[in-house]
Amino acid sequence: MSLLRFRYVSLGRFWWVVVDGCGVAKGFRPVDRDQRFLLPVDMVEWLPVDHQVWLVLDVVDQLDLAVLTGWYARGGVGRRAYDPAMMLALLVYGYANGVRSSRAIERACHSDVAFRVICAQDPPDHTQIARFRKRHLEAFSDLFTQVLIVCARAGYVRLGIVAIDGTKVAANASIDATHERDWFAGKVAAMTDEAAACDAAEDALFGAGRRGDEPPDGMSGRGAAGRAERAARLRQCLDELAVEHATQAEHTRVQAQHATDYLAQARAGQPRRGRPPRGVDPVALAQAIAEGHAAKYGPEHRYTRRAAKAATTKAETAATEAETATTKAETATTKAETAATEAETATTEAETAATGQRGTPAAAADGKAGHKTGPRRNSTDPDSRLMPTRKGFIQGYNAQLAGSQDHFVVAADLVQDTGDVAQLQPMMAKTSHTADTLRPHRPDPDADHATIGTALADNGYCSDANLTADGPDRLIATGKTHDLTTAATTHPASGPPPEHATATQRMHHRLRTPEGAALYKKRGATIEPINGTLKDRGNFRHFLLRGLQACRAELHLAATAHNLRRLHNLLHNPQPAT
Repeated sequence: MSLLRFRYVSLGRFWWVVVDGCGVAKGFRPVDRDQRFLLPVDMVEWLPVDHQVWLVLDVVDQLDLAVLTGWYARGGVGRRAYDPAMMLALLVYGYANGVRSSRAIERACHSDVAFRVICAQDPPDHTQIARFRKRHLEAFSDLFTQVLIVCARAGYVRLGIVAIDGTKVAANASIDATHERDWFAGKVAAMTDEAAACDAAEDALFGAGRRGDEPPDGMSGRGAAGRAERAARLRQCLDELAVEHATQAEHTRVQAQHATDYLAQARAGQPRRGRPPRGVDPVALAQAIAEGHAAKYGPEHRYTRRAAKAATTKAETAATEAETATTKAETATTKAETAATEAETATTEAETAATGQRGTPAAAADGKAGHKTGPRRNSTDPDSRLMPTRKGFIQGYNAQLAGSQDHFVVAADLVQDTGDVAQLQPMMAKTSHTADTLRPHRPDPDADHATIGTALADNGYCSDANLTADGPDRLIATGKTHDLTTAATTHPASGPPPEHATATQRMHHRLRTPEGAALYKKRGATIEPINGTLKDRGNFRHFLLRGLQACRAELHLAATAHNLRRLHNLLHNPQPAT
């Protein structure tokens, strides 16, 4: 039993009695789930007027959907098809809110008010949704551009600053299905031998050209067709691996030549600035620099002594690391041998307990093979590649995105390269094309933000070719962000760069100026929110489709949904222009 306390509170001329220890209410509101609607249902009243779904429906109504409607031959027999505009709105709204699976969209059409409004209480089956998405893959790139035009007409998509970045997205394939050339060659050979043996046995049993249990016409071929399709994928992987083996060998040769030239320049006393090429031994490089200083300044110069000391330290560190690695390997081998002995003992004891006599244990299974560095292919999605991330490797693709100053995706592409350096110029070209396409539709086509001011990119895109290529102004990091910040703080620069500086040195000089450092700080705040929103809000951490072209189309669909979500946020939460 709760205790009630009464107290008096004075409010002006009146005294009020306040009861502590209970909630004051006249009663409870009735909950009558059997109450029928007294008036016809109006779906417009189900959601507030500023809900995101109304913007999606309004924008879809403005798009030119001839590329979708032209696929259907209307006027014939059969049941009516679902409206392409409605199906597109379902996909866009679903991708904008992280509901991407066709089955999840179908369930939402029965339980979620916004999805029920889009389909007008006539929910499509998940197979219809999946087939619509797969059928119109080529249209998503054009629809992405049309939605950008709508956003530009509203005064958005500001291109004064454009940031370009790549993010890894997992493929719809298991990393365990990725194998090297020998595995595919063995599988193809085994399938071929098995098929030849099976054909010979059936020919001997039923006669050439017959199986003996032929079904009626139109009821055969599924199993054989499936095996033939898988065999074709395996042969495709094998052919691609052969080409990549040759390419990798040539790349290794060129890389070794670059390393040799780099060491030769260091010995000549002309070391190049920047990161050494891959394959250069740090100890050999330190020794080469010491030799170069000795030849250039003399053996007793402080530069020479400092370089010689650095080379000695490098050699000692390398020797220590080698000894540590050897010790760890010996320890791991000892542990493995101990575990194998214990396993054999346990197996022998189990066999003895079961049979009453000591048997011979089976041979230990072969352990996993060591890490292999050769090219690989995935048998589920041959177009996907092993992609390095901060959390390890994934089987996926490299999604390239260009973001505007107000966080719209203005260009998107999907590539198989693990690195970003070769993607800057294609992404710059796509972004410039987008700027030219949007300019006639802007309310202020002559404004500064209607053209690309400066493109920002991290050090993954840094190369002499990217720094000197034609196109808009660009600011590309020449190192890690914290290193650039430290350099701009401790060794700020001003004025023009040195007269004979290389492209990388000129960019590094510009990044150390107050203007360049302040401008580059905007890169993370421009593109990283787009990556985070796509993966977190849009649940776009993995593709649902397979194949490079299909996944590229799905990326454009996800970018379209992101732009509509961003447009809705800006229309109902306007922000000051920057």
